[in-house]
Amino acid sequence: MLLRLRVSLPDRPGGLGQVAKALGALGADILQVTVLEREGGRAVDDFTVSWPGPVTSSEARERLSAMPGVRVEGVWPTKEVPGSALDYDLLMHVAAEPSRGFATLVDALPGLCGAEWSLALALADGAVRHASLAAPEKFDLPEPPPRAATMGAQEMQLMLLPVVAQGLHVVVARADGPVFHRAEVERAARIVDVVAKLATRT
Repeated sequence: MLLRLRVSLPDRPGGLGQVAKALGALGADILQVTVLEREGGRAVDDFTVSWPGPVTSSEARERLSAMPGVRVEGVWPTKEVPGSALDYDLLMHVAAEPSRGFATLVDALPGLCGAEWSLALALADGAVRHASLAAPEKFDLPEPPPRAATMGAQEMQLMLLPVVAQGLHVVVARADGPVFHRAEVERAARIVDVVAKLATRT
């Protein structure tokens, strides 16, 4: 099964290699590593791994937490195939059919962000304008933030992405994984900005 693991580790030579070695000893095949941040003497990395057999997120977390100096911030299943270019595919689809830009964006964001669902709310009345599979039919966002932000709600981690020019607010929800990292929020916000510009060309 494919898992994504978010690991905080000491930012020193050989630190990443030690984690990779430990994962290999546990039978995990590392398919991709993404460095999210390096500051304060620590690094936060996302590992996408293929793990043999059925392994629960809690089992993977327990095995990795035994490494000295390593903190496991999250372990969750992922469908994102390493090496795929989902963001480029999304932008190509939007460029080809800009009138469906936000519907296409909302459908693609769960895969791009390692999330369960996403939707676009109208700022005027809070109605759901577009929704991915598994998204709720209604969603209450009492005070949409003026800029991209994260928050927790009902055991879900949310990423909130305003699109003021379109009168929309995009919500991305993750149930199993950790809080959205600022690097994830910045990436998603850039993608939303590009889609907004392409969608206005209709």
